[in-house]
Amino acid sequence: QVQLVESGGGLVQPGGSLRLSCAASGRTIHNNAMGWFRQAPGKEREFVATISWNGGSTYYADSVKGRFTISKDNAKNTVHLQMNSLKPEDTAVYYCAASKTDWTTVHLADYDYWGQGAQVTVSS
Repeated sequence: QVQLVESGGGLVQPGGSLRLSCAASGRTIHNNAMGWFRQAPGKEREFVATISWNGGSTYYADSVKGRFTISKDNAKNTVHLQMNSLKPEDTAVYYCAASKTDWTTVHLADYDYWGQGAQVTVSS
């Protein structure tokens, strides 16, 4: 069983930056691919970014490519999402998730552990 806790959300102006962190406990996530998803009010949860077990492969949604960076620290059992050049349309609750597999995947069904979510609001 893995528990995931996100932190680092908040209110930021358009063009600003935030760094989300996801701390895992219960067992190591060393062998798991990890992902970030988001859900805006009235919309379905959508894929944002994923990283392979060793950090060697990453993949991003087109909407965040070039602005967001996912990273994984196996020694600290953590995952991060650096978000730059934020836009109002990035406003959502952001969820960290641990995959059942070791390689990158965009599919919600491939993730079996989820955090409680962190609110990110981009507004002037």
